[in-house]
Amino acid sequence: MNDDVRKPQASPAAAQTREERLAAKLRENLRRRKAQARALGAPGDAASDAQPD
Repeated sequence: MNDDVRKPQASPAAAQTREERLAAKLRENLRRRKAQARALGAPGDAASDAQPD
């Protein structure tokens, strides 16, 4: 019967670890995207590097 009792203490800890996990994944994704943009030559920066006529 005690199996149905919810533990309110576990929820905030689980949410915090979930947020930490998500934050780590976001940072990893950002690093990967930045590295990919650098490898592709950063086409967005090409306009700023262009010399005026």
